Amino acid sequence: MKILVTGKDGQLGRAFQKEFQRLFQNKHSKVDIRYIGRQDCNLADLSALENILHEFQPSLIINAAAYTAVDKAEQEHDLAFTINAVVPEFLAKYAVTHNASLMHYSTDYVFDGEGSDFYSEDRAVRPLGVYGKSKAKGECLIVDAFSQSNNADTRYAIFRTSWVYGEGGNFIRTILRLAKDRSELKVIADQFGVPTSADWLAALSADFLFGLSADSQILLRDFPSGIYHAVPAGETTWHGLACEAVKIARESGLSLATEVADIKAIPATEYSLPAPRPMNSRMSTQKLQKTLKDLGAVSKFPVWNELVRDYVSELVKKQLN
Repeated sequence: MKILVTGKDGQLGRAFQKEFQRLFQNKHSKVDIRYIGRQDCNLADLSALENILHEFQPSLIINAAAYTAVDKAEQEHDLAFTINAVVPEFLAKYAVTHNASLMHYSTDYVFDGEGSDFYSEDRAVRPLGVYGKSKAKGECLIVDAFSQSNNADTRYAIFRTSWVYGEGGNFIRTILRLAKDRSELKVIADQFGVPTSADWLAALSADFLFGLSADSQILLRDFPSGIYHAVPAGETTWHGLACEAVKIARESGLSLATEVADIKAIPATEYSLPAPRPMNSRMSTQKLQKTLKDLGAVSKFPVWNELVRDYVSELVKKQLN
């Protein structure tokens, strides 16, 4: 089995490197993994990507790369659509014609954020900004590409996720950096969603993708193609996440100028940004949980703050040592 992972320098790409090191270490499975990032291949150059695909000939492609600069995308429309739509379609068409499978990641931004319920996978997409529109287009192009294949051995999965944090820049790291010097922070309290650990998402994805044969060889599962929502349990706001991060950091021994009580809740209207955000990013994971159970997978969906506690505690530990 040959696995190609794009976006190796992103939060999810780095999480996959750790997860696969754990998963395939000391295993006798014949697995060849190649990670590519910006220095290896400019994804906007489809000819360069094509060369890598034909040279490596992966049986599984994990597309962890994305254009995620939400506000910048309003000015870089073409680049956002190239990375988030054209490239996924290119990968999907390669998979269909070369008997391979594709795992791709999308976002809560494909929805308009109206209402207060948890979005299911069959909810109509209605993105508000360029970033969301480009990701929604990528989903559609992948589905269309695979719908034209009669090969049952080629399959795809699209995992929509939200508020990802891991090794790299993210909201939690920004809050803790600001809290070191500021006596007060103002954070939006009327946008709802679910913070998602990149490490948890990579582990969940691996559990979805791989199973063991009778002789303990790691094999690609016969998973059903489709779109799935992949986030931990529960819900919160950006303000709630900021308060939790600061609370855990202080309890873990990190010296901060900001107290939890000093994190002021503000409406989104007080924090103007170039690109619109969905006010409701809650997503139901019932479909994914049922599918994992049917596959015999063992993944759990812990409440989001349990994963945040582990993440922040580890961050503080590294800073204090």
